[in-house]
Amino acid sequence: MRWRDGRRSENVEDLRGAGAGLPARRGGARLGAGGLLALLLFGWLLGLDPLALLALASGGAGLESRVESPDSGAAPGGAAARGVPPGDELGEFVAVVLGDTEDTWSALFAARGSRYEAPRLVLFSQLVRSACGTGQAAMGPFYCPADRRLYIDLSFYRELRERFRAPGDFAQAYVIAHEVGHHVQNLLGVSQRAQAAQRGLPQAEANALSVRVELQADCYAGTWAHHADRARQILEAGDVEEGLAAAAAIGDDRLQRESQGRVVPESFTHGSSAERVRWFRRGLERGTLEACDTLSGALPA
Repeated sequence: MRWRDGRRSENVEDLRGAGAGLPARRGGARLGAGGLLALLLFGWLLGLDPLALLALASGGAGLESRVESPDSGAAPGGAAARGVPPGDELGEFVAVVLGDTEDTWSALFAARGSRYEAPRLVLFSQLVRSACGTGQAAMGPFYCPADRRLYIDLSFYRELRERFRAPGDFAQAYVIAHEVGHHVQNLLGVSQRAQAAQRGLPQAEANALSVRVELQADCYAGTWAHHADRARQILEAGDVEEGLAAAAAIGDDRLQRESQGRVVPESFTHGSSAERVRWFRRGLERGTLEACDTLSGALPA
């Protein structure tokens, strides 16, 4: 993927090593490393939440999420935000990909007579507090509509390469583009309508609606790649295959088969590998929002 000459987005907040947005200590006893380890071990034996124990140990009032104004620019949880440091190649890469999604979606929204409001991307390590609650690296990248931020622990890319066998920079770009796709859904009101429609539904039906939403985000990721390549020729030989491999690697059926040895389709929340590949390819080939309509008949007008 040709990215090194691309524009770096200024909407990246680097919280790696900045306390992960968790509450600062307000007083109380100070625990050393040994005491903290003993506290966590004690909590683990009793089945207690380690995050709550950490908050108590730091004298905090808990890890409840805090909804901030999307336009405030404040870092999640009050942590000191900073940009990506010079020489951090992976950090620069995600800043370029985010910048490219900004350029692409700004043009697409303008063509529809509206204005695109860019999200912020938060880099974190292990734990982060968002307006949607506390996020963990094990959850993978996520988007929080309440604060209009994307969150990613960059160690996920190592997992994508080694565990899911989906290497390559375009596979990494697909991950960011998918989360940006959720932001687009938020701006278009799709997220709100889907959440409202899920209330009161049986779990299997609510899951099926979640799958439709996720597949649309996959399609929007392909839509970004379609227009970015036409405008800036970002794709190189093998890039499309990298993106398709990433979409296939994180299909619900493959993940369930690896983790529990069987597939339970009614519990899917993101779609099968084949579905994710199909919708990403559809966006990549057609490049229109209309081509990404996975929700016809599933949501009230």
